[in-house]
Amino acid sequence: NIRPSIFFSSFECPTALEMAFWIRNMSMDSNPMPMPMSDPNAWATAMNNLGMAPMNMTGPPLMSDFDSGLGMMTGMNPMMPGLGYVPPPPLPHDLPIVKEIIHYQSCTLFPPNPNLPFPAMRERPPGCKTVFVGGLPENATEALIVEVFGQLGEIIAIRKSKKNFCHIRFAEEFTVDRALFLSGYRMRLGSSTDKKDTGRLHVDFAQARDDLYEWECRQRLYAREERHRRRMEEDRFRPPSPPPIVHYSDHECSLLGDKIKDEAAFAAAVHVLLTWVERGEVNRRNANNFYSMIQSSNSHIRQLMSQKAAHEKELEVAKDKFKTALSGILAQFEQIVSVFHAASKQKAWDHFSKAQRKNLDMWRKQAEEIRNMQNEELMGIRREEEMEMSDDDMEDTHDPDDSGPVAQVEALKEENDSLRCQLDAYRNEVELLKQEQGKNQEHTPPQHSEEDTIRQQQLTFLQQALQGMQKQLLKMCEEMKQREAELEKSVEDKQQLESQVQSLKEGLESLKKTRIPQVSNTHTHITAVLMSVCSSSGIISTFLHVHPFGASIEYIFSYLQQLDTKINTGQVGALLGRLPCTFRQELTGVGASLEKRWKFCGFEGIKTT
Repeated sequence: NIRPSIFFSSFECPTALEMAFWIRNMSMDSNPMPMPMSDPNAWATAMNNLGMAPMNMTGPPLMSDFDSGLGMMTGMNPMMPGLGYVPPPPLPHDLPIVKEIIHYQSCTLFPPNPNLPFPAMRERPPGCKTVFVGGLPENATEALIVEVFGQLGEIIAIRKSKKNFCHIRFAEEFTVDRALFLSGYRMRLGSSTDKKDTGRLHVDFAQARDDLYEWECRQRLYAREERHRRRMEEDRFRPPSPPPIVHYSDHECSLLGDKIKDEAAFAAAVHVLLTWVERGEVNRRNANNFYSMIQSSNSHIRQLMSQKAAHEKELEVAKDKFKTALSGILAQFEQIVSVFHAASKQKAWDHFSKAQRKNLDMWRKQAEEIRNMQNEELMGIRREEEMEMSDDDMEDTHDPDDSGPVAQVEALKEENDSLRCQLDAYRNEVELLKQEQGKNQEHTPPQHSEEDTIRQQQLTFLQQALQGMQKQLLKMCEEMKQREAELEKSVEDKQQLESQVQSLKEGLESLKKTRIPQVSNTHTHITAVLMSVCSSSGIISTFLHVHPFGASIEYIFSYLQQLDTKINTGQVGALLGRLPCTFRQELTGVGASLEKRWKFCGFEGIKTT
């Protein structure tokens, strides 16, 4: 084992890098024992902050920039003062870590027993830069603490207590991990063996308000930076703002009136008009201008309705084309399915191989599934078009109060009121157009300009619309009267039907009371007839079974007459004819000796099966 004094003879106190080498070098004992650790995570953090990859631990090194071949962190200059040494050869990673003795000017630190468990440590506070150092010798001074812990990093403050402990606040957080490495060392002042000059160090995390405040400040700074970054991203992806709305003026008002009449610029112009009205730009002086613009907006409705009608017509044409094409596709599907069914019949099916039959069966099922799906789609389209229900369905779904006609009458009344309101609006518009035309004729000489022709056309159009609305209103009134009459008639018919149903119920109850004895007599008669038929067929079967070559109907009748005197030949023939599976008639003999005989054939079907 190489002693640190060989490499660092010019230094009296070891630096952090020297401590790293002391940890990497170990005493070559015969059976080295790994040092047990109660908290391996804290130990690994301290080792990483020292610039070393933890040994004898599972998992990858926590520091990716550690160069195990050089025994130092990458990026460090080996030609720095005090570091001009030749690094030792790389050691196997399965060797345990052994702490060495550390010599200072005023004291010496002896390593703890490697077989003892690592002392327990508290949870690391956020932003911790302060450590608790306990177990100091009673004669330890602040200068001694600075000498020992100042080698690890810059110290900001030391708070020493009289009870052999102190708190040390460092400038950086990673220095705390270096200080934790000294936990467990036994300190001795000089060469004295006095109890007051010795002590066992215990280094642990300490919670300080200053550390927490600085950590919170950093977190707030990070949050502000993150918010600023997100705001910049949102501003970068935010769509541009809409152009500002111009302020109202007479010149802008005249331009806006022309834009409203233009179909291409109508949407933007109406938006400007809406903004002006919401701002409160309307007053007595410009009320007529706003009214004319609103009127132009209202006249645009007719264009929209004509466009809508054109689009609806195109939609209907497209629907018809779609239905026609779908019907053709379904017809072709039916032909394909019929081909598969024809191929599945026995006269063609037997000539195919087993693999061909399997494919044909699979194709037939797929074609039938697709055909059914297309049929359902076509039926759905037809259901949407035919939403009106039949009279029978209406009678089943509506309640007995006949609310359907009443609802139709109410709907007609509402439609009548809306038509009246539209009629009043058209009348007002016609009167306004007449007034404007009269004013223009008073102030201007009579000229036949394009505006006059346009207004005349609008006037005639409104008059025609007014006449049409009046006719439609009269027609709706007549329909409403007819519906009311039909409603009264349906109520009367309902009352008559209810009376008829009640009378039928009473008659049915009386009929049930009178017919019960007759039904019972009929039932007994039918039972007797069935019993006689069964007994006769059994007797005939036994008789013919004894005569295997058959017997004539007269011979059978003579035998049955001895048992039942009321039976005749016609009944025997009818009974034998009603049971072809049991009795069969055959012709025997030749010429004049030709004779019809009945044979028993009930057992022949059993023998064949």
